[in-house]
Amino acid sequence: MAWRELTWIERFAPSPTGPLHLGHALSALTGFERAKQAGGVFLVRIEDIDQSRCRPKWEAQIFDDLAWLGITWQKPVLRQSTRLTAYHIALQNLWDQGLLYPCSCTRTEIKTVSSEPTTYGPDGLVYPGTCREKPLPEKMPDTALRLKMPAKLQSTIGDIVIARQNMGTSYHLSVVVDDAFQNVTHVTRGEDLRDATPIHTYLQEILGLPTPVYHHHRLILDDNGKRLAKRDDARAISKYRADGASPADIRQMVGL
Repeated sequence: MAWRELTWIERFAPSPTGPLHLGHALSALTGFERAKQAGGVFLVRIEDIDQSRCRPKWEAQIFDDLAWLGITWQKPVLRQSTRLTAYHIALQNLWDQGLLYPCSCTRTEIKTVSSEPTTYGPDGLVYPGTCREKPLPEKMPDTALRLKMPAKLQSTIGDIVIARQNMGTSYHLSVVVDDAFQNVTHVTRGEDLRDATPIHTYLQEILGLPTPVYHHHRLILDDNGKRLAKRDDARAISKYRADGASPADIRQMVGL
């Protein structure tokens, strides 16, 4: 059966910049089981556009941890590092629509200019639009580019960075381009990414791409009530494995 004929294609897309932790386990297990119950397909995609931070050892650990948890996925695995041409085409599309502009502002400059320094969105401090009305070059430059967000999202999100210098894309752009390329119909991810969903649905709208069904699950928090991050090695799946935990133990820890 062709993937396009399936009604449920789910993906889990980690970055190989550190070990998977309990929050990743919850996302992967929930997405895998949702796809399985629907008779669909589960994909693993490696988000490795930030080559300065990605490491082969972490990618290998991701696959090993997922398999240990009992998760299976379609192969071959898609890697974002092989998709730079597709991202450039999408950027050119947005540039041709007049929706992008170059920006050279530093974080310090944004804080200095912003009239509301405590206003933060999914990408950090909401950008005040300093470079928005500056004259545009004739051709799309190979610099940091921002996306002109609609008025309804200006105060809460601001114009996001859609391409970073020396990277050629951003998380927001690559994820929506790849979801469409892989015909993803359902996305399971943490509540911390709920604020990014309006960005993704807007990009899908202006690029003419389909919008998956988004499911945001509760977060796994540390002892201080903060969400887990890659630096939380004490909550890494590999650490629990080394201490003798079983896949069933991990499921219990994340509430499944």
